[in-house]
Amino acid sequence: MTKIEVNGALLAYDEVGTGTPVLLLHAGIADRRMWREQLPALAARHRVIAPDLRGYGDSALPPAPFAHHEDVVGLLDALGLDRAALVGCSFGGKVAVDTALAHPERVSALALFGAPVSGNEWSEETEQLWETLVGEVDPEDFAASAAGEVRFWVVGPARRPEDVDPELIRFAREMDQRALAAELALSAVEVGELDPPAIDRLGELRMPVLVGAGAADVPDISRLADRIAAEAADAVRLPDVPDAGHLLPLERPEPVNAALLDFLP
Repeated sequence: MTKIEVNGALLAYDEVGTGTPVLLLHAGIADRRMWREQLPALAARHRVIAPDLRGYGDSALPPAPFAHHEDVVGLLDALGLDRAALVGCSFGGKVAVDTALAHPERVSALALFGAPVSGNEWSEETEQLWETLVGEVDPEDFAASAAGEVRFWVVGPARRPEDVDPELIRFAREMDQRALAAELALSAVEVGELDPPAIDRLGELRMPVLVGAGAADVPDISRLADRIAAEAADAVRLPDVPDAGHLLPLERPEPVNAALLDFLP
């Protein structure tokens, strides 16, 4: 792990390999460790950088206002990189899209797995699925909250917990408890959002875009992947990966790594 100052905050990151640069942006229920299978797989051809977003993992959270997508560009600046491909999962995909819209000249390609989009509203179906699978959880009980989020996102509505690798569930819960603490701290800081948001600007994405989802993820995620692929100018929609939930790169690294190696410049 290395730390570097970005926009007044110390951001932690892992870096391996040489070649064209790739930034891996983690899910909101995780941290940079979720990319443990991608780092070695991509390192032979790419300079791979996996940061903890501000406030998450080992990255600091000064009280000053900031925006995650501006931190991504700040990290590129701090590392001396003119451009990079951005690979994002879940919330990291949202940050990647926002970065590409705010600073298109800095993003050579986008690869998105299970990515929401800023300005998107979850469907009533998704809200009902949460009530059915998780229900009311004390937000101050990080262990219970993490168990609920992992049940919803990592296991997914179409599977049972016993259908999923118990080590994946354990690791996801560990990461999510830490992420929930980060989100609580972030709630006290002014976090800037892309304005206007991305949901009605997907046609502005002019760089190559790769979009994928897990077949066991909540249905809204697959629909969003379809929309991104339909509206972005140069997009490829991967088939949904069978028996995979929201943390697709962590749960099914083989198809994800193969797709990235085929796609990344």
